[in-house]
Amino acid sequence: MPDFPTLAQLAEDLESGRTTSRKLVEACLARIADPAGEGQRAFIHVDKDAALAVADAMDALRKAKAAPSRYAGIPISIKDLFDIKGQVTRAGSRALDDSAPAEHDAATVARLRKAGFVVIGRTNMTEFAYSGIGINPHYGTPKGAWNRSEGHVPGGSSAGAAVSVLDGMAHGALGTDTGGSCRIPAAFNGIVGYKPTQRRVPLDGSVPLSFSLDSIGPLARSVSCCAILDAVLAGEPIVPLRPRPIQGMRLAVPTTIALDDLDAEVAKTFERALKTLSDHGAIIERIEMAEFHDVGPMNAKGGFAASESYAWHRYLITAKGDVYDPRVAMRIMRGEAQSAADYIDLLNERRSLIARVNARIAPYDALVLPTTPNTPPKIADLADDQAFTRENIRALRNCSLINLIDGCAISLPCHREGDVPVGLMLAGAGGSDHRIFELAAGMEAVIRV
Repeated sequence: MPDFPTLAQLAEDLESGRTTSRKLVEACLARIADPAGEGQRAFIHVDKDAALAVADAMDALRKAKAAPSRYAGIPISIKDLFDIKGQVTRAGSRALDDSAPAEHDAATVARLRKAGFVVIGRTNMTEFAYSGIGINPHYGTPKGAWNRSEGHVPGGSSAGAAVSVLDGMAHGALGTDTGGSCRIPAAFNGIVGYKPTQRRVPLDGSVPLSFSLDSIGPLARSVSCCAILDAVLAGEPIVPLRPRPIQGMRLAVPTTIALDDLDAEVAKTFERALKTLSDHGAIIERIEMAEFHDVGPMNAKGGFAASESYAWHRYLITAKGDVYDPRVAMRIMRGEAQSAADYIDLLNERRSLIARVNARIAPYDALVLPTTPNTPPKIADLADDQAFTRENIRALRNCSLINLIDGCAISLPCHREGDVPVGLMLAGAGGSDHRIFELAAGMEAVIRV
């Protein structure tokens, strides 16, 4: 991955006058427009004129010592799932082409703007966010970081978000995570992705997939970058991130489900990262998580995602189902067969699952597990529906466990330079966001050695 600066480095460059917001935006726009790059597939819409106008405004405010934050003027990308005032929100689909432009920014977009971030454009995504792979038949599929000449998937559903950060087309990205959609593309592209405790960040102004599971989080180049963006999204003060020493960390590796069927490179890279953490003094315990066996039966009829997405889509898909990606439509329609009793059972089962898992993991600082059991598959190999379904389920498996328990989690790259990207996920119970960031910051620099 090219050595692009972190948000903290960019803030210092802006403050010192070594760069300007206009220069940053112009550089991002040039990368997006590069015909040899992935910009045409990573973005659905680019706000060139507006981004340059805002950049000039932020430069003027900074000159007047009135910048709204240290990070004012830094360009970021917005997943096509969010409302931006005056634009149509298509959610990576063609079914919403004739929708009215949004009257207001989504709550999270408004918070980013208030902090002075510059919206550079809307990023491509899996249609209606319903896949962990990142393929989009309507707008094309951006190639992920690994072996680009062969074309591997970027991960989804926040596919363009991850590629925009990877390729310096934005310096941070706004994504969503219902079953891994921030963490999977982060893992597949060697960057950092964060899924917050759901209740911390408002969902207003975003197209829902599953209102029980949807979370809104950042993708960026470092743990600190994600922590900065997360604070803005949550409406919290941006405070310095204090890395926690690895010595004495209590980490639990769930051996139930999470370590099944790992690709050889994932298994090797993950175990090396664990050994490194142990060598630095972390206390690592492998534990059975019998509660995870309940997840399969809970999702047997499509789970929350199918039932809640069907409730939102049922009229639109009746009118315009012919323009949906068939793989997405099929998953949505699974919700039609769920009854009210099925859904109430799901609510009760989830409540029980959360309580039991939280009790199980209470003695530990965090769970640690591979973000995905698979490495990024080739785009061409997923033309077959069976192959697509198999790899999609695998990509989503570990991440979705954390959404279902209403937890928070971060994916960190743990592969060595030149190796296939592999993500290490740290996860905790709902509300432990700040601890997860501290732990991640403490281990970020050593787990790739």
